[in-house]
Amino acid sequence: MDKPGLSNENRYNKLKNLFLKQSYTDSWSDYERSLHERGFIKWDYIVLTASNKRQAEAFEIQLDHRFKAGKLPKETHYAVLPDPEGERIGSGGATFNVLRYIAECENKKGRFEDIFDGLRILVIHSGGDSKRVPQYSAVGKLFSPVPRELPDGRGSTLFDELIIALSGMPSRIKDGMLILSGDVLLLFNPLQMDVPGNGALAISFKEPAEVGKDHGVFLDDGKGCVKQFLHKLSVEKLKSAGAVNEHGMVDLDTGAILFNTDILKALYSLVSTDGKPDQKKFESYVNNRARISFYGDFLYPLASDSTLESFYKEQPEGDFTDELRECRKGIWEVLHDFSMRLICLSPARFIHFGTTRELSELMNSIEDDLEFLDWKSCVLSTSLPNPKASAYGSYVGRRSKLGDGVYLENSYILDESTVGAGSIVSSLKLRNVDVPENVVLHCLPVDEDKFVVRIYGIGDNPKSLVGDGAELFGRSLKDFIEKNGLSYDEIWEEGKPHDLWNAKLFPIADKKDEAVKEALSVYDMMQEPSTKAGREFAGRKRLSLAESFLRADVVRALEINDDLENRVLSRIFTDSLLNGDYYEDSLKTFRNQGINPEIYNILMDDAKNADFSLKIRIYYALSRYMKQHMVSFDGHNYEYPESLCFSAIKDAVYENALKLLPERKDCHIAKDEVNISLPVRVNWGGGWTDTPPYCNENGGVVLNAAISLNGILPVQITVRRLDKLKIEFESQDVGVKGEVTDVSQIQKCNNPYDQFALHKAALIACGVI
Repeated sequence: MDKPGLSNENRYNKLKNLFLKQSYTDSWSDYERSLHERGFIKWDYIVLTASNKRQAEAFEIQLDHRFKAGKLPKETHYAVLPDPEGERIGSGGATFNVLRYIAECENKKGRFEDIFDGLRILVIHSGGDSKRVPQYSAVGKLFSPVPRELPDGRGSTLFDELIIALSGMPSRIKDGMLILSGDVLLLFNPLQMDVPGNGALAISFKEPAEVGKDHGVFLDDGKGCVKQFLHKLSVEKLKSAGAVNEHGMVDLDTGAILFNTDILKALYSLVSTDGKPDQKKFESYVNNRARISFYGDFLYPLASDSTLESFYKEQPEGDFTDELRECRKGIWEVLHDFSMRLICLSPARFIHFGTTRELSELMNSIEDDLEFLDWKSCVLSTSLPNPKASAYGSYVGRRSKLGDGVYLENSYILDESTVGAGSIVSSLKLRNVDVPENVVLHCLPVDEDKFVVRIYGIGDNPKSLVGDGAELFGRSLKDFIEKNGLSYDEIWEEGKPHDLWNAKLFPIADKKDEAVKEALSVYDMMQEPSTKAGREFAGRKRLSLAESFLRADVVRALEINDDLENRVLSRIFTDSLLNGDYYEDSLKTFRNQGINPEIYNILMDDAKNADFSLKIRIYYALSRYMKQHMVSFDGHNYEYPESLCFSAIKDAVYENALKLLPERKDCHIAKDEVNISLPVRVNWGGGWTDTPPYCNENGGVVLNAAISLNGILPVQITVRRLDKLKIEFESQDVGVKGEVTDVSQIQKCNNPYDQFALHKAALIACGVI
């Protein structure tokens, strides 16, 4: 039952969250079915667009990793398409590129007519520069972390969330292409979809007008179709256009558009001849001069109130050019006769990963706003010293300090390091470093085996020009340049816009820690500017955000992040062992992904350098894991770490025993024969506390009693003098005899299968040998 006094709004939000939580659960079930059931309807094509070949390579690596791990349906055709020739062709140009690619694939199968019929295609436009969230430029905002641990133990990303959420979508459409924006997470249930048989479908959510002013808004014509497409208008203009309802809500453009095959054929006709790609026609639409926008140039003609003249004046993704005008004429001719139906889904949720500040606010509002989705402020990370901080795939040492609102991702914060309130640290290993407040500190490997650490303010807009008040660390970028005695020519290359994105502010270094110091020196120059610091700065080789994005070594960046993830998980595991957790509980750190060869090597190195207690626990846990899962690493099976474990115990016992052995240099035979009788011992409590490794770490206390059997002390020992220099052993109860003539044979008393191991150990323990 609802709590007394619960407002209608709170009651609605509660029901909405319950619905979305159940939709989340349903989507995971659909996703698992897509992986394991051949008859489950899946996407025929999933295509990602990328801005350049390096970014495409990063996407392909991450797709390949998921595919090999069985986390993507095998029946689906996956492709990553970078902008051709490294030119920025716009999201519309990228869509033409997708159509050509699919047509070529289908042509190879002998299809030249009705190419797109029967195909279910998912396209995610993810080829942006991520200027507003630069730490995701190189490897793509699409693969940025989402603060959720998936049910299979993986840390989630925006890509994973989209694939999971849309696993049930193919069964809702006969054919067609669903186009998404790679910086938006949509939370809805595919069962809400009512897909028309023709034209286009715009998927909209009701959101406050304050949200709509920063995005696109659809204006309904009253018949369920789009009348106008309003792009980034003020709240006042949205109201005057009639786009804001009585509750202050608008029909938000979520970036999700469904084109039926008729529209796909119409668009493809612009770049093909007789069902085959036409290179000349293709190049006339797909180029940097036209730079066609999917959302501006493909959607605008579908709105019923649009005119060709107004279309020509619509703000382009690039510049107004003759090439763009000619392309818009062709697009208008093939699209304007189609309509775009508007469907507004509710309950639903729109989460934008658009700016650094949005990212920071998102990560620090989880417990208040998104916990119902199983999102957490600490994912695959150690516990944080400040509950008001958040982390993804990160390790924070016990002596490090985090301010309120800090967000860490794929990072190590060690020793006496501090991270100031509101800051973001990404892909770094910091040791005894102080990070200022409200900055982003992000490490990126670049070509020539170098590193650059980019540092900027949480609220800085890299797109803002100096003349429009561009900021660095929330203060004037112009002042930074002038007060440090720098010139614009030293900061910007000729012809580049004078904005933060293109400002050469970040020195290159050979090592990460050097790059961190260089980045922090840039921050110091803002706090205490001087011409001396400016001259030293001018003499360094520096990169801008744009250059470091283009020169990023994405393969190495992913390897570094993978290594950090493996090290973080290994550290969490060893911390669990140190806390005294049972090894099976500690192994749950690795969830379903298990221990891979890299983690195995990290743990073996950790064990080699660990003290006795942690060493044996790591070795033993590894051996049990390897035995249970029947895996081998470096050519070794479970017996190898198991033997290292027991060897470490044996060595500890031996070394400790040596310290306690009596010095008996004057030992001699005093009697020809000695007979000893002893009782047997019964333990009442404390058994096994007196055996290694427990007794080595904690000592051992056992409560026992000595007893006789039938009035006889049953443990009987006889030591008799011999005439020869040898030692004879005999165990009458098992009927075995033996002799040794070499001291070394006695000193080897650690073989549990030696019938006389106990005899030999007694001689050593008593100081005879």
